[in-house]
Order: sequence, then structure tokens, then C-alpha cells
Amino acid sequence: MDQFTLNLIVVGATFALYIGIAIWARAGSTAEFYAAGRGVNPIMNGMATGADWMSAASFISMAGIIALAPAGGYTQSAFLMGWTGGYVLLALLLAPYLRKFGKFTVPEFIGDRFYSGAARLVAVICLIVISVTYVIGQMRGVGVTFSRFLEVSTDMGLYIGAAIVFAYAVLGGMKGITYTQVAQYVVLIVAYTIPAIFISLNLTGAFLPQLGLIGGYAPQGGDISMLQKLDQVVTELGFTAYTADTTNMFNMVLFTMSLMIGTAGLPHVIIRFFTVPKVADARSSAGWALVFIALLYTVAPAVGSMARLNLTTTFWPNAVAGNALDGDAIALADIESKPELSWINTWKETGLLQYEDLNGDGKIQYYNDKNEAVAAIATERGWTGNEVTKIDNDIMVLANPEIASLPGWVIALVAAGGLAAALSTAAGLLLAISSAISHDLIKGSINPNISEKGELLAARISMAAAIVVATYLGLNPPGFAAQVVALAFGLAAATIFPALMMGIFSKRINKEGAIAGMLAGLVFTAVYIFLYLGWFFIPGTNVYENTAANHFFGISPLSIGTVGAVVNFGVAYVISSMTKEPPHEVVELVESIRIPKGAGAATGH
Repeated sequence: MDQFTLNLIVVGATFALYIGIAIWARAGSTAEFYAAGRGVNPIMNGMATGADWMSAASFISMAGIIALAPAGGYTQSAFLMGWTGGYVLLALLLAPYLRKFGKFTVPEFIGDRFYSGAARLVAVICLIVISVTYVIGQMRGVGVTFSRFLEVSTDMGLYIGAAIVFAYAVLGGMKGITYTQVAQYVVLIVAYTIPAIFISLNLTGAFLPQLGLIGGYAPQGGDISMLQKLDQVVTELGFTAYTADTTNMFNMVLFTMSLMIGTAGLPHVIIRFFTVPKVADARSSAGWALVFIALLYTVAPAVGSMARLNLTTTFWPNAVAGNALDGDAIALADIESKPELSWINTWKETGLLQYEDLNGDGKIQYYNDKNEAVAAIATERGWTGNEVTKIDNDIMVLANPEIASLPGWVIALVAAGGLAAALSTAAGLLLAISSAISHDLIKGSINPNISEKGELLAARISMAAAIVVATYLGLNPPGFAAQVVALAFGLAAATIFPALMMGIFSKRINKEGAIAGMLAGLVFTAVYIFLYLGWFFIPGTNVYENTAANHFFGISPLSIGTVGAVVNFGVAYVISSMTKEPPHEVVELVESIRIPKGAGAATGH
């Protein structure tokens, strides 16, 4: 059976499973559409949260950005530290308190806590901005995966993915999405770990990739560690050592913190904790989610490093034997004739991998032509520059099984896993957008007397419209998946997280302070991002080139969320201290949320 047919069978079977679950778990009420009827088992909810969380950025892009980071893999480990650390904050500081409050959405909590329809509206705006930014990365992940494994254009891949999400998310709501995400978690974790185990065995002899990462390099009898071998190969080619320390620790700390508090403030993750029966279950769900997430996140560094080594030694077959520049580069004839190298041209057709024989010698030299010492050697040998002109970060995990010549069923499984990761998170984000529009905007402000049937219809129409907008934005994303997602985290860190923290732990913050803080955090963070990435991500409208030399105080757009959070907290406290204290009933509300008496009980909606 050829690879394309195998891909179709495996991916088609998973899609049929998702849609079947949605039909079985169809939402029949707003409580089921928004919160799955508040009856989800904590372990199941933890697994669904893991799928909701582990998006295209986690599955497709994270290992890629670690593998191909220009400054080395250590700098990009901030993704791992920030995203996992954020769940600790979420479990300890937010999830149980929000579940005890007993509402359907984050803006609803903010509106009630700050006794203001305006505060709820500002939260809706922040939520939509965050979720739309985040969903762009998911739609790009869908397009990237489809473009390779189903041999369609990236645009067509987006349309197919949007249709699948429409079929199960609009129909099933949170109830259908929850049980679909449980199935998607199983698919994506199996798809991620099986190739990693194969590759770890090949390179290090260790069954567990986590041990393989720190193990010996098997082709040399384990006399040198796998990471030492990788450092040796990439530095010989003029690239920065893979394990090199960061050159800007201040920015890395800010970036890690932005990801942590952004994680704790992501609306589509928070609403998952509204689906469990009890307050104690919310905390338990967060713990289980961290376990399920760790199964992938502890494997990601190994996947990234091994993918980088495999890729480099594919283009320099003799790189492992000594100085890579002294060996022969991969020959064009071999790319055309050897089955194990067919993946190169297959990915080239997608536009995500590009090479060109610039000096006409029939070989493809892959090296860092910006390194003066290596460039001088290259010039002596008649090379005219790096001939691998493009390697997209987002292909590394998807191409890794092909690079390592793994069986066809593993390649098909990875395709299904990549799509499961992207679609599960996209569905969660679209539900967050839909509920914000139908429940918080329409029912909360425009038409409070809308019937349950009318609200459910509005929710489904809102989700359909959000899918259309997300698909359109996915056609022209402002970066690769992990970058786009990181921007969403920055916006969440600067807006939602401070509002929730102050709403739960401060009795003095009033509606004026909360509104001013959220708007200040949103505007400050969004403007800083737009200065470097273009206004509303429109290409060519950026004021500054997005390079380290142009960043204010060395702070990149990906890290500005931490500063935005400080701005939010500061503005909220200053404005609150200058204005009237919150009403007595609001103070009592805050105390009832914070004091865990009756920890097993939760307020119904």
C-alpha cells in the first residue's frame, strides 16, 4: 500500500471517530453546550484539557523551534518551562476558585466580580483578541499537515480542517468537544511518542526518549553523548552549538513568565474547569492535565535534538565521521533516486523546504554561510552559499519519521496526530469565542431575555462565523505556529490573568480599576506586538524590523506580555485607590470564593 493511501485511511478513520463522538454527545442545552452539563470525570477532563492545550504549536512546532533555533536549543526551552509551569499556577491559583464561582465563561466571572457590564464587555474583547490570535496558529498547523500528507495545497488543507471542526464543534458544543478531545489526546500522544521511541533506539539505544536525550551516541559505541555529537556536527557547519547558553537571559525570563501567566489566563483552557461536578474536581483535573501534558513535553526536547541531528547528517552523510565540511554533501542524484530520501522533494513541493544547487556541482551544501570562518573555507572549495535555502520549523516533527526512514504506518500516525492536536485546540478556542459572543455579549448585554433555544442557536451561528474568520486569518499567518501562539499567550498574560488574580485575591480592586487595567494591558501589549509584526498582522505595516537589535531593552514581542501584566496590575491598583471601594456584597463574594469551606461544593449556574 502506498503512503498516500495509508495516510488517507488513518486520517479518515480518526475524522470519522471525531464526528461520530460529536453525534453521540450532541449538546441539547446551553449547559451542555457551554460546560458539558458539569458532569465530566476529572481524569477524563484532564485528558481533554491536555488535548485542548497541546495544540499545533506543541505537537508540530515546539520541537521544530527547539531543533532549529539559531541561538541554540536552550533558549527555546522557555516554551517547555513556561507552558508546563503555567499549569501549576492554574491549578493552585485559579481553577478551583473559578469553579466554585460556578459560571459558564471567564467574562461572566469578571462582569459579576467587578459588578459591571462594561468590565464583562472588555473581557469579551480581550478573549476574542486572544482566541483569534491563538487559532491562527492552529489553522496554519492544519494546513501544513494536510499539504504534505494528503497532497493538497496549504489553502485546501485549511478548508478541509475548517469543515471537520465545523462538523463536530458546532454540533456537539463543549459536551461533544470534551469527548472528542479525549480521543484526540490518545491519537496525538501515541503519534508523538512512537516515532520518538524508534528514533531514540536508533540513535542512542535507549527505549525512553527522555533517557536517550542524555544518553550515549550509539553509532560511536556510546563513547560520546548524543548532545555532544549534535554540538560537534552543527558547530563544524558554522551553526551555534545546540546546547549554547542564551545571550539574553533577561528576555528569556520575561518570555518564560509571559508563557506561564498566559497559560493560566487562557480562556479556552479555563472553561474546561467549569465542566467538572465539584470544586475539588477542578484542582484534580488540573493535576491530571499536567500529567498527561508531561507525557509529551518531556519527550519534546529529545524529538527536537534528534530531528536536528538526523536532518543535518542527511544533508552531510559523512558528518558523523569527522569534520562535516571535509565530507561530501548529499548529491542531487541521490535525492532523485534513493527511496529513503524521497521525503526531501515531497516536502519541497509544499514550499516548506527549499534547496538550490547554486554552484552547479550536483550536490547540496548545507552550512551557515554567515559564519566567517566556515564561509572562508566554503569559498576556497568553490561553494557559493548555503544551498538549503529554507527549512520551516513546522515540518520538523512531521518530517522526522521520514527522515529516520520509519515504517509507513508511523508516518500516517504522525499525520493523524498533528491534525488531532491542531483540531482539538481549534475547537476549544472556537467554543470560547462562541460562548463569549452568545452568552456574554448577546445574552449578557444585547438581549438578556433571549430563550435557551435562541441562545443555543446564537452560539452555533457564532462558532460558524468564528470558523470562517479563523480560516481566513490562517491563510496569512504572522509567523509559524509556535510564534503566533506565543503572541496569544502574551495578550492573555497582560489582560485576563491579572483581572482574574485581582478578582479572586484582592477585595479592594473595583470596576474602574479592573476595566482600566485590562484596557491598559491590552493596548500596551498589542501595540508593542504590532510595531514589530505589523498592525493587525498586516504584512509590511510594521514600524520596526523584528530583530534583537531593534527590541526596546532587548524585550521581544513574544516576551512583552509580562510587562503588559505589570502595567495591568499597576493601573488597576492606582485607579482603584483613587475611586470608590467595591460594594459590601462584592467583598463578601470575594471572601466566599477564596475561603474553601465546603470544598466539595460548587455554585450552580
